[in-house]
Amino acid sequence: MLKILHTSDWHLGRSLYGQNRQAEFNAFLNWLMDLLQQEQTDVLLIAGDVFDTITPNHAAQELYYRFLAQVAALGLCRHIVIIGGNHDSASFLNAPKSLLSALNVHVIGASISLEQEVLVLKDHEDKVCAIVCAVPYLRDRDVRMSVDGESSQDKSLALVNGIKAHYRDALNLAKQKQQEMGSDVPIIAMGHLFTQGGVTLDADGVRELYVGNLAHIGADCFDGYDYVALGHLHVPQTVGKQEHIRYCGSPIPMGFGEAKQQKQIVHITFTGRLPEIQTINIPCFQPLQRIQGDLPHIQAELRQLMHAGSNAYVEVVYQGNEIVADLSEQLEALVLGSDLRLLRVYNRQFVNRVLVSAHDEATLPDLNPTEVFEACMVQHELDETQKSQLRDSYQLVLHQVEQPEEDQA
Repeated sequence: MLKILHTSDWHLGRSLYGQNRQAEFNAFLNWLMDLLQQEQTDVLLIAGDVFDTITPNHAAQELYYRFLAQVAALGLCRHIVIIGGNHDSASFLNAPKSLLSALNVHVIGASISLEQEVLVLKDHEDKVCAIVCAVPYLRDRDVRMSVDGESSQDKSLALVNGIKAHYRDALNLAKQKQQEMGSDVPIIAMGHLFTQGGVTLDADGVRELYVGNLAHIGADCFDGYDYVALGHLHVPQTVGKQEHIRYCGSPIPMGFGEAKQQKQIVHITFTGRLPEIQTINIPCFQPLQRIQGDLPHIQAELRQLMHAGSNAYVEVVYQGNEIVADLSEQLEALVLGSDLRLLRVYNRQFVNRVLVSAHDEATLPDLNPTEVFEACMVQHELDETQKSQLRDSYQLVLHQVEQPEEDQA
């Protein structure tokens, strides 16, 4: 019997509208260590986006290394397998790779060779217990050659075919190793990508990985694998209604759009090559609350939270018809002395004014780049065809801007 836990998208170091979330990450990792011990776990799979940025702060790094060291020192599980995500720096993850391998922590920050990605895991008796195809986030250059003059559609198709070929080749190598060792053990895939039909939520921080939104992978990409541990999407979900192909989701809500979502970790028990899959609910370490409506409704909701003694982080979305210029000041005064913390007050009236006045700099903090772009298109009264073409160009530029420098090298 082989016991596995599947987690992903920790985003260590991430803040929420300037609010430090170190305590939440620490609470999750402590809970995870308890779970590893309770379930007598053999393998922990971490499917990418360990960190939120390619240059994680010292506090985030300390959480990561302390967790790995404590799991190893206490013998909480036999193996940890970590792949890089689109938020991670491959070189940063790989830097201590040799040292961590001595602790049975296997790190694949970037795709270098299939031989490195296909891992043979052994149990305490030195018997092969699983083969893991630890495929990290596949960048454009990892799976295809650029061709001058190709359209975005051609590029997306080449990406899809390249990613499928990569997983197929990894599976073939895993089967070859399986045959050579004479062990009919489970073959598990890991990945950090966007699949067809994937569900995201408002303000969850999930970025489109490839330009044009066309390079989404279908469940058929993973034919032949006994379990597929995916990362990138923060909502727990299966792929193509296949129970053994799963996103576990992020362990804490990354934005207010995830405030009411139950976070999960996936527990897999293999008897032979047959997986028994269960989900385990993760406790809420810090409540988030989104309040929407006019001013009287918002005030009433805040008073109710204060009366209940809530310590929630709060986002307010003002949807009233009247312009309330001092909205933030009024609400801050209302919650003064309580445990509530107002992290964001989004005033739709201010946003609407941006649509007719591009000079209102005071509203810019209320908008993300995509909202500013959409506002500009509304202001210029473009038709839907023009908007669609401009959105594709905008996504291309945004993708290039957000790519880490090491990816563009």
